[in-house]
Amino acid sequence: MLSMRPAIEVKDLYFRYEEGDYVLREVNLTVQEGEVMALMGSNGAGKTTLIKHFNGLLKPIKGSVKVKGLDTREHSVAELSRIVGLVFQNPDHQLFAETVEEELAFALRNFGYPEEVVRQRVEWALTLMDLRKYRGRSPLSLSGGERKRVAIASVLCYDPEIIVFDEPTIGQDYYQKQKIAQLLKMLSKQGKTVIVVTHDVEFVAENFNRVVVMANGRIIADGNVEEVLTDPKVIKEADLRPPQITECAWLLGDLGISKRIVRVEELVEEVVKLGGFSEDKGL
Repeated sequence: MLSMRPAIEVKDLYFRYEEGDYVLREVNLTVQEGEVMALMGSNGAGKTTLIKHFNGLLKPIKGSVKVKGLDTREHSVAELSRIVGLVFQNPDHQLFAETVEEELAFALRNFGYPEEVVRQRVEWALTLMDLRKYRGRSPLSLSGGERKRVAIASVLCYDPEIIVFDEPTIGQDYYQKQKIAQLLKMLSKQGKTVIVVTHDVEFVAENFNRVVVMANGRIIADGNVEEVLTDPKVIKEADLRPPQITECAWLLGDLGISKRIVRVEELVEEVVKLGGFSEDKGL
């Protein structure tokens, strides 16, 4: 069950880089403790700029961002990073240690954890993200997908209350995407607040209930996946593709199939209700 306490509160947020145009405008968003949410939009919509406000890397020009009640303008990145773990889209922006094992241990040691705890958590994260065989390798010698998993593991190690993933499925094969989906479920069961920035509409359709969509620096939709990802106006404005199952449902709409379908099992149920593959239904 979700807490009624907000983990993140964004109110009337405006932001711009130097003296350029605003890249975030009138952004209002509340994420409850324990919620798992997807954030979508085309390149340049403002998604990454928004999530960098959650751990204080960026500060509002106007408006406010609060994390667990803390105004990000009044607290350092170091303070906020203990609460918010951010996994960057490009793992090379956060990997620097000589070995994978040292990379995972860095934040733990920096936060003052005892060495026994460091060892246990590093072992746990290496196993969870299928990285044990790479423990002695340089992170930068790994493939893009493997480096992404190292970046995820380095954040999971120190157990922040809020975890933000920026495009976690990029470079991952089907098996690793399923592992990430399982990871999200595990974090949800642990009561973590999770925000996932992604272009992967199929991944969102299968693994999320709430999705927030951005376009041109604003939030244009916020709601249930079945409502948001099947709304042609939202899809067009955000320059997204609807899930493949949704496209199938739209094509079958004249036969009485609901146009609010995003998952395979939902489409199957609708077809069964129509009587299956009968000639009089034209299927």
